[in-house]
Amino acid sequence: METQDISSLVIFAMALIAVGAGAGLVAGLLGVGGGIVIVPLLFQVLTMLGIELGTAMHVAVGTSLATIVINGMSSARAHYRKGSVDTALLRSWGPAIAVGAITGAAFAGLTRGTLLSALFACVALCVAVYMFWSRESTRETAAAPSGLAGTGIAGCVGLLSSMIGIGGGTLMVPILSASGYPIRRAVGTASAVGLIIAIPASLAFVITGWGTPDRPPFSLGNVNIVAIACIAPLGVLFAPIGARIAHGLPPRLLRWVFALFLVISATRMLYAALSG
Repeated sequence: METQDISSLVIFAMALIAVGAGAGLVAGLLGVGGGIVIVPLLFQVLTMLGIELGTAMHVAVGTSLATIVINGMSSARAHYRKGSVDTALLRSWGPAIAVGAITGAAFAGLTRGTLLSALFACVALCVAVYMFWSRESTRETAAAPSGLAGTGIAGCVGLLSSMIGIGGGTLMVPILSASGYPIRRAVGTASAVGLIIAIPASLAFVITGWGTPDRPPFSLGNVNIVAIACIAPLGVLFAPIGARIAHGLPPRLLRWVFALFLVISATRMLYAALSG
Protein backbone atom coordinates (compact mmCIF):
# COMPACT_ATOMS: atom_id res chain seq x y z
CA MET A 1 0.00 0.00 0.00
CA GLU A 2 1.38 3.40 -0.99
CA THR A 3 2.17 6.13 1.57
CA GLN A 4 -0.68 8.29 0.25
CA ASP A 5 -3.11 5.38 0.67
CA ILE A 6 -1.93 4.79 4.24
CA SER A 7 -2.29 8.46 5.18
CA SER A 8 -5.77 8.56 3.64
CA LEU A 9 -6.74 5.47 5.62
CA VAL A 10 -5.44 7.02 8.85
CA ILE A 11 -7.42 10.22 8.23
CA PHE A 12 -10.49 8.12 7.42
CA ALA A 13 -10.11 6.10 10.64
CA MET A 14 -9.65 9.23 12.77
CA ALA A 15 -12.76 10.80 11.29
CA LEU A 16 -14.70 7.58 11.95
CA ILE A 17 -13.58 7.58 15.59
CA ALA A 18 -15.10 11.05 15.88
CA VAL A 19 -18.30 9.75 14.23
CA GLY A 20 -18.50 6.85 16.69
CA ALA A 21 -17.95 9.11 19.68
CA GLY A 22 -20.48 11.64 18.42
CA ALA A 23 -23.05 8.99 17.56
CA GLY A 24 -22.71 7.32 20.97
CA LEU A 25 -22.92 10.64 22.79
CA VAL A 26 -26.00 11.79 20.89
CA ALA A 27 -27.65 8.38 21.19
CA GLY A 28 -27.18 8.32 24.94
CA LEU A 29 -28.13 11.97 25.32
CA LEU A 30 -31.30 11.85 23.23
CA GLY A 31 -32.45 8.25 23.52
CA VAL A 32 -32.59 7.59 19.76
CA GLY A 33 -29.39 6.33 18.20
CA GLY A 34 -28.43 3.96 15.43
CA GLY A 35 -28.71 5.01 11.85
CA ILE A 36 -30.57 8.26 12.39
CA VAL A 37 -27.31 9.55 13.90
CA ILE A 38 -24.67 7.46 12.12
CA VAL A 39 -25.91 7.84 8.53
CA PRO A 40 -25.72 11.65 8.30
CA LEU A 41 -22.39 11.84 10.17
CA LEU A 42 -20.79 9.06 8.12
CA PHE A 43 -22.20 10.57 4.93
CA GLN A 44 -20.51 13.89 5.78
CA VAL A 45 -17.16 12.17 6.43
CA LEU A 46 -17.24 10.19 3.19
CA THR A 47 -18.16 13.18 1.02
CA MET A 48 -15.51 15.37 2.66
CA LEU A 49 -12.93 12.69 1.82
CA GLY A 50 -13.90 12.91 -1.84
CA ILE A 51 -16.19 9.87 -2.09
CA GLU A 52 -18.85 10.41 -4.77
CA LEU A 53 -22.26 11.40 -3.39
CA GLY A 54 -24.17 8.30 -4.49
CA THR A 55 -21.43 5.94 -3.33
CA ALA A 56 -21.15 7.74 0.01
CA MET A 57 -24.85 7.31 0.73
CA HIS A 58 -24.90 3.61 -0.13
CA VAL A 59 -21.85 2.94 2.08
CA ALA A 60 -23.24 5.08 4.92
CA VAL A 61 -26.54 3.16 4.90
CA GLY A 62 -25.00 -0.32 4.60
CA THR A 63 -22.38 0.35 7.26
CA SER A 64 -24.95 1.85 9.61
CA LEU A 65 -27.08 -1.30 9.38
CA ALA A 66 -24.06 -3.52 10.13
CA THR A 67 -23.21 -1.34 13.15
CA ILE A 68 -26.79 -1.66 14.40
CA VAL A 69 -26.39 -5.46 14.37
CA ILE A 70 -23.39 -5.24 16.71
CA ASN A 71 -24.72 -2.62 19.11
CA GLY A 72 -28.33 -3.79 18.89
CA MET A 73 -27.64 -7.26 20.27
CA SER A 74 -26.54 -5.99 23.67
CA SER A 75 -29.34 -3.42 23.75
CA ALA A 76 -32.07 -5.94 22.89
CA ARG A 77 -30.71 -8.45 25.41
CA ALA A 78 -30.69 -5.84 28.18
CA HIS A 79 -34.26 -4.73 27.43
CA TYR A 80 -35.43 -8.36 27.26
CA ARG A 81 -33.98 -9.12 30.69
CA LYS A 82 -35.91 -6.16 32.08
CA GLY A 83 -39.13 -7.47 30.56
CA SER A 84 -39.60 -4.51 28.22
CA VAL A 85 -39.75 -6.45 24.93
CA ASP A 86 -43.19 -7.41 23.58
CA THR A 87 -42.37 -10.88 22.24
CA ALA A 88 -45.96 -11.44 21.08
CA LEU A 89 -45.75 -8.40 18.83
CA LEU A 90 -42.39 -9.57 17.48
CA ARG A 91 -43.90 -12.93 16.54
CA SER A 92 -46.80 -11.17 14.84
CA TRP A 93 -44.90 -8.41 13.04
CA GLY A 94 -41.46 -10.05 12.70
CA PRO A 95 -41.95 -11.90 9.38
CA ALA A 96 -43.39 -8.84 7.63
CA ILE A 97 -40.61 -6.64 9.02
CA ALA A 98 -37.94 -9.05 7.77
CA VAL A 99 -39.49 -9.33 4.30
CA GLY A 100 -39.77 -5.55 4.12
CA ALA A 101 -36.15 -5.13 5.22
CA ILE A 102 -34.81 -7.51 2.57
CA THR A 103 -36.95 -5.91 -0.12
CA GLY A 104 -35.91 -2.41 0.89
CA ALA A 105 -32.21 -3.25 0.97
CA ALA A 106 -32.36 -4.94 -2.43
CA PHE A 107 -34.23 -1.97 -3.88
CA ALA A 108 -31.78 0.48 -2.29
CA GLY A 109 -28.89 -1.29 -3.99
CA LEU A 110 -30.48 -0.47 -7.35
CA THR A 111 -31.44 3.09 -6.39
CA ARG A 112 -29.37 6.21 -6.98
CA GLY A 113 -27.61 7.46 -3.86
CA THR A 114 -29.07 10.92 -4.35
CA LEU A 115 -32.57 9.47 -4.09
CA LEU A 116 -31.63 7.66 -0.87
CA SER A 117 -30.24 10.93 0.50
CA ALA A 118 -33.48 12.74 -0.29
CA LEU A 119 -35.53 9.91 1.24
CA PHE A 120 -33.45 9.95 4.43
CA ALA A 121 -33.80 13.73 4.64
CA CYS A 122 -37.60 13.53 4.33
CA VAL A 123 -37.87 10.83 7.02
CA ALA A 124 -35.50 12.75 9.32
CA LEU A 125 -37.59 15.92 8.94
CA CYS A 126 -40.79 13.99 9.76
CA VAL A 127 -39.14 12.52 12.86
CA ALA A 128 -37.92 16.00 13.85
CA VAL A 129 -41.47 17.36 13.67
CA TYR A 130 -42.71 14.44 15.76
CA MET A 131 -39.98 14.91 18.35
CA PHE A 132 -40.69 18.63 18.59
CA TRP A 133 -44.46 18.50 19.02
CA SER A 134 -45.33 15.04 20.35
CA ARG A 135 -46.50 14.29 23.86
CA GLU A 136 -46.49 11.09 25.90
CA SER A 137 -49.55 8.94 25.11
CA THR A 138 -52.39 9.07 27.64
CA ARG A 139 -53.94 5.77 26.60
CA GLU A 140 -54.27 3.26 29.42
CA THR A 141 -53.85 0.09 27.35
CA ALA A 142 -51.42 -0.85 24.61
CA ALA A 143 -52.96 -2.12 21.37
CA ALA A 144 -50.79 -2.19 18.25
CA PRO A 145 -52.60 -2.64 14.93
CA SER A 146 -53.21 -6.27 14.00
CA GLY A 147 -54.33 -8.20 10.92
CA LEU A 148 -53.65 -6.70 7.50
CA ALA A 149 -53.13 -3.24 8.96
CA GLY A 150 -50.45 -4.52 11.33
CA THR A 151 -48.77 -6.54 8.58
CA GLY A 152 -48.75 -3.53 6.27
CA ILE A 153 -47.28 -1.24 8.91
CA ALA A 154 -44.63 -3.82 9.83
CA GLY A 155 -43.65 -4.32 6.19
CA CYS A 156 -43.38 -0.57 5.62
CA VAL A 157 -41.22 -0.17 8.74
CA GLY A 158 -38.80 -2.83 7.50
CA LEU A 159 -38.79 -1.48 3.95
CA LEU A 160 -38.18 2.15 4.80
CA SER A 161 -35.73 1.47 7.63
CA SER A 162 -33.47 -0.74 5.54
CA MET A 163 -33.48 1.69 2.62
CA ILE A 164 -32.12 4.56 4.72
CA GLY A 165 -30.02 2.61 7.24
CA ILE A 166 -31.96 3.11 10.47
CA GLY A 167 -32.90 0.62 13.17
CA GLY A 168 -36.22 0.00 14.83
CA GLY A 169 -36.38 2.95 17.19
CA THR A 170 -36.82 5.82 14.78
CA LEU A 171 -40.10 4.55 13.32
CA MET A 172 -41.25 1.94 15.83
CA VAL A 173 -41.11 4.08 18.97
CA PRO A 174 -43.54 6.71 17.59
CA ILE A 175 -45.85 3.97 16.24
CA LEU A 176 -45.90 2.03 19.51
CA SER A 177 -46.19 5.19 21.59
CA ALA A 178 -49.23 6.21 19.55
CA SER A 179 -50.64 2.71 20.20
CA GLY A 180 -50.47 3.26 23.96
CA TYR A 181 -47.18 1.53 24.76
CA PRO A 182 -45.24 2.96 27.72
CA ILE A 183 -42.07 4.56 26.40
CA ARG A 184 -39.72 2.00 27.99
CA ARG A 185 -41.65 -0.94 26.50
CA ALA A 186 -41.78 0.83 23.13
CA VAL A 187 -38.01 1.40 23.18
CA GLY A 188 -37.30 -2.17 24.31
CA THR A 189 -39.47 -3.72 21.61
CA ALA A 190 -38.00 -1.39 18.99
CA SER A 191 -34.48 -2.50 19.91
CA ALA A 192 -35.39 -6.07 18.99
CA VAL A 193 -37.07 -4.88 15.80
CA GLY A 194 -33.78 -3.19 14.90
CA LEU A 195 -32.07 -6.58 14.79
CA ILE A 196 -34.80 -8.07 12.60
CA ILE A 197 -34.20 -5.21 10.17
CA ALA A 198 -30.43 -4.86 10.34
CA ILE A 199 -29.28 -8.48 10.03
CA PRO A 200 -30.83 -9.33 6.63
CA ALA A 201 -30.53 -5.77 5.32
CA SER A 202 -26.80 -5.43 6.02
CA LEU A 203 -26.16 -8.75 4.27
CA ALA A 204 -28.17 -7.51 1.30
CA PHE A 205 -26.05 -4.34 1.15
CA VAL A 206 -22.91 -6.49 1.06
CA ILE A 207 -24.30 -8.51 -1.85
CA THR A 208 -25.71 -5.62 -3.89
CA GLY A 209 -22.49 -3.63 -3.58
CA TRP A 210 -20.10 -6.50 -4.22
CA GLY A 211 -17.54 -5.80 -6.92
CA THR A 212 -18.58 -2.18 -7.46
CA PRO A 213 -15.71 0.34 -7.81
CA ASP A 214 -14.77 3.49 -5.88
CA ARG A 215 -15.65 2.18 -2.42
CA PRO A 216 -13.55 3.25 0.59
CA PRO A 217 -10.67 0.90 1.55
CA PHE A 218 -11.62 -2.40 3.23
CA SER A 219 -15.23 -2.43 2.08
CA LEU A 220 -17.35 -5.56 1.64
CA GLY A 221 -19.82 -4.36 -0.93
CA ASN A 222 -21.52 -1.36 0.64
CA VAL A 223 -20.36 -2.19 4.18
CA ASN A 224 -17.06 -0.71 5.35
CA ILE A 225 -15.14 -2.80 7.89
CA VAL A 226 -12.93 0.08 9.08
CA ALA A 227 -16.01 2.18 9.83
CA ILE A 228 -17.62 -0.63 11.83
CA ALA A 229 -14.42 -1.21 13.83
CA CYS A 230 -14.17 2.49 14.69
CA ILE A 231 -17.82 3.42 15.19
CA ALA A 232 -19.23 0.45 17.12
CA PRO A 233 -16.81 0.44 20.12
CA LEU A 234 -16.86 4.23 20.48
CA GLY A 235 -20.64 4.22 20.35
CA VAL A 236 -20.77 1.77 23.23
CA LEU A 237 -18.19 3.79 25.20
CA PHE A 238 -19.78 7.24 24.79
CA ALA A 239 -23.48 6.33 25.03
CA PRO A 240 -23.41 6.08 28.87
CA ILE A 241 -21.77 9.52 29.02
CA GLY A 242 -24.59 10.97 26.97
CA ALA A 243 -27.13 9.18 29.15
CA ARG A 244 -25.63 10.70 32.32
CA ILE A 245 -25.82 14.17 30.76
CA ALA A 246 -29.41 13.52 29.71
CA HIS A 247 -30.53 12.82 33.28
CA GLY A 248 -29.46 16.32 34.27
CA LEU A 249 -31.40 18.09 31.51
CA PRO A 250 -35.17 18.62 30.98
CA PRO A 251 -36.63 15.91 28.67
CA ARG A 252 -38.42 18.51 26.56
CA LEU A 253 -35.14 20.31 25.91
CA LEU A 254 -33.54 17.04 24.82
CA ARG A 255 -36.32 16.44 22.29
CA TRP A 256 -35.84 19.94 20.87
CA VAL A 257 -32.08 19.50 20.60
CA PHE A 258 -32.51 16.21 18.77
CA ALA A 259 -35.11 17.74 16.44
CA LEU A 260 -32.67 20.56 15.64
CA PHE A 261 -29.90 18.04 14.94
CA LEU A 262 -32.17 16.18 12.52
CA VAL A 263 -33.26 19.35 10.74
CA ILE A 264 -29.65 20.45 10.20
CA SER A 265 -28.54 16.99 8.98
CA ALA A 266 -31.59 16.52 6.76
CA THR A 267 -31.21 19.98 5.19
CA ARG A 268 -27.55 19.31 4.38
CA MET A 269 -28.34 15.92 2.81
CA LEU A 270 -31.34 17.23 0.88
CA TYR A 271 -29.25 20.09 -0.50
CA ALA A 272 -26.53 17.65 -1.57
CA ALA A 273 -29.09 15.37 -3.22
CA LEU A 274 -30.76 18.19 -5.16
CA SER A 275 -27.48 19.74 -6.28
CA GLY A 276 -25.77 16.45 -7.04
